[in-house]
Amino acid sequence: MSFADKTLTCRDCGSQFTFTAGEQEFYAQKGFDNEPTRCQNCRQSRKQSRNGGGGGYSSRDSYSSGGGYSSRDSYSSGGGYGGGYGSDRGPREMHTTTCSSCGRDAQVPFVPRGDKPVYCSDCFQSQRPARSNRW
Repeated sequence: MSFADKTLTCRDCGSQFTFTAGEQEFYAQKGFDNEPTRCQNCRQSRKQSRNGGGGGYSSRDSYSSGGGYSSRDSYSSGGGYGGGYGSDRGPREMHTTTCSSCGRDAQVPFVPRGDKPVYCSDCFQSQRPARSNRW
């Protein structure tokens, strides 16, 4: 399918912005049916206000996983290396459970489902295979 740049009008500020062919291709690959209705600046400020100032954009407005915005604010197949999701998210919600090895209370960043053992940080480190010095 062939895509061509489109000029759209931002629903918030009324300015015109370009919905590039590359962005349209990305939207199609992801199965997005709707075109963007806000310019980049309004999308970013809306996202920041919704997330309390943090968010999924890195300092260069790029998604960190492949296929998102590159460091030059255009879609690419490789993506950029950036902040990604979680870098400015704030403190993680921790859940208290009982360590499957020693029986002490353990704080974990996920809700234990009960189908797998959960360890405190000390037992987790002792269960973990030794790491090689790859770097």
